[in-house]
Amino acid sequence: MKNDNKIKIFLVDDDAIFLKSLEIDFIHNTDFIVETFATGELCIANLQSKPDIIILDYQLDGIDKNAMNGIDTLDKIKEFNRDTPVIMLSSQDKIDVAISCMHHKAFDYVVKSETAFLRLQKNITAYFNFKKTEEELNWYMSRM
Repeated sequence: MKNDNKIKIFLVDDDAIFLKSLEIDFIHNTDFIVETFATGELCIANLQSKPDIIILDYQLDGIDKNAMNGIDTLDKIKEFNRDTPVIMLSSQDKIDVAISCMHHKAFDYVVKSETAFLRLQKNITAYFNFKKTEEELNWYMSRM
């Protein structure tokens, strides 16, 4: 985390209305630094700014049918930095899609709905609580 410990998140979605809505929710309800991208390619091109977490749409072909899909983008993110947590987001409520995302090392999978923002907030909090606990445990273990 950078900038006075503010969490930097990338929101990646080809649905401009959903993306803007999610961005507004995060800006008004959190203290996060938010960057938005309409394609996986744009997200990949900006990874050097080191986001703390990425929320990534599964489909990503609404603007350009030849655009990189969410799974390919996830794989590229993990190639760049395997420790960057990615939460996949999709309108598809299918277990095989969720399993595929988890197989590709997504931290979690959230279905787009009216409660998506709340669930994303909860997942982000859970991730950073887990990381804090892991760091504390490692510190204690190194003292033994």
